[in-house]
Amino acid sequence: MSAQCEMAGKAAAKAPMGVFERYLTVWVALCITVGVALGHFIPAPFHAIGRMEVAQVNLPVAALIWLMIVPMLLKIDFGALYQVKEHWKGIGVTLFINWAVKPFSMALLGWVFVSTLFRPWLPADQIDSYIAGLILLAAAPCTAMVFVWSNLSDGEPHFTLSQVALNDLVMVFAFAPIVGLLLGLSSISVPWATLLLSVVLYIVVPVIAAQLWRRALVARGPEALAAVLKAIHPVSLSALLATLVLLFGFQGEQIIAQPLVILMLAVPIIIQVYFNSGLAYLLNKKLGVAHCVAGPSALIGASNFFELAVAAAISLFGFQSGAALATVVGVLIEVPVMLSVVRIVNSSKGWYEAKA
Repeated sequence: MSAQCEMAGKAAAKAPMGVFERYLTVWVALCITVGVALGHFIPAPFHAIGRMEVAQVNLPVAALIWLMIVPMLLKIDFGALYQVKEHWKGIGVTLFINWAVKPFSMALLGWVFVSTLFRPWLPADQIDSYIAGLILLAAAPCTAMVFVWSNLSDGEPHFTLSQVALNDLVMVFAFAPIVGLLLGLSSISVPWATLLLSVVLYIVVPVIAAQLWRRALVARGPEALAAVLKAIHPVSLSALLATLVLLFGFQGEQIIAQPLVILMLAVPIIIQVYFNSGLAYLLNKKLGVAHCVAGPSALIGASNFFELAVAAAISLFGFQSGAALATVVGVLIEVPVMLSVVRIVNSSKGWYEAKA
């Protein structure tokens, strides 16, 4: 083990995953059940919520998504960007995977599986929408859960923080162009005004608001920031679950009619997670990057900021769209798949550090 990783291992807090994060798949499954049942038996409230729009932005959902996103962005310290130069190889690998590989590989997998292999079993009018949802999911690098994955793999905490801060900064400028390009290449109509509005509403404004709030809290001392993060954590989780119930309330009829849709949409998502994490891990090994950096680099390169993807899918294509459903499938499989990647990274440490 390198001295760098020894220091990282001592610095990283070995806090276990919280109950919510550990059982996220269970909560999402419950939201599917509750949402489908409510949407089937009492559809009127869902229709009323669906009509609460201004400039194609659903106001109740926008409020819920802000409650999800802002607490996550509040954890990010953009002051950590100066540490980028200390881990430039690992940072470079992750940026390459997140912005030059993952969105494009997902678009290809969407075409192979959704548009070609699974087409006979999917609703014909939703094929393009499903692919759009997969692209939105892949174009949004993970923010919050990355700290959990890094912690479980003894990741270098300064690398993780600086990488996430840099990803969030890049996302402000790169999310809309990449999504627009890939939707256009997939022959999907790009509502540019709505896409740009989504970037402003769900990336730019929350980032600014969270950083202003963070500065005010830090000025009062680290205890103030920790207290606020602890207090708003349940609010953020509740907002996520409420959003999922709404989504599945609108998707209920389609899910009942096509129960295998979720399973088929999960296939390209699972493949791209293993492909991108494996590629990042191997590239880091090739470049001689320490394991405590390579681990979180691979995990950051594979996971997604599904809250942003859900928000953008709803804004661009609506509650009842295949795009919204596809992004929610990413939420459903996030924890079990990423935990398996953590296990692979940890168990292969001896192989990774062995000299060629």
